[in-house]
Amino acid sequence: MKLPSELSTLFERDLDKLSEELNSYENDEDIWTVNGEIKNSAGNLFLHLCGNLKHFIGATLNKTGYERDREFEFAGKVSKEDLAENILETKEMLASYFERVSVDDMSDPYPLQPFGYPMTKSQFILHLYGHFNYHMGQINYHRRLLET
Repeated sequence: MKLPSELSTLFERDLDKLSEELNSYENDEDIWTVNGEIKNSAGNLFLHLCGNLKHFIGATLNKTGYERDREFEFAGKVSKEDLAENILETKEMLASYFERVSVDDMSDPYPLQPFGYPMTKSQFILHLYGHFNYHMGQINYHRRLLET
């Protein structure tokens, strides 16, 4: 099993898809639109996805020193260029982590217990991957709703 390599490939592919979603917004202001039942803008979901990975993999496992501002992820606003840079930084951080981690490392306990129970690194990273794609689907849906 080559789990770190496989995870790296999947995250890289899907971060590229996230960049495509960002670039698919024809109007930059639409990235920050909320309406009715849509409580989170795509822009805030972009910030959240990158912040989540930079915190739980970058700071916690890769010791990057990243300090998360979760409140800003859901309330802040930055330029489209800053969002693109954030995605690129996240992609580079993940590549750095996965190129140095071994298959054996993945069965070690994840050092935090955000859900109140222990998980292995591989379990938690798989959870993060699912979380990432859940929100990426919301971003895709948000963009397509605004196109109609």
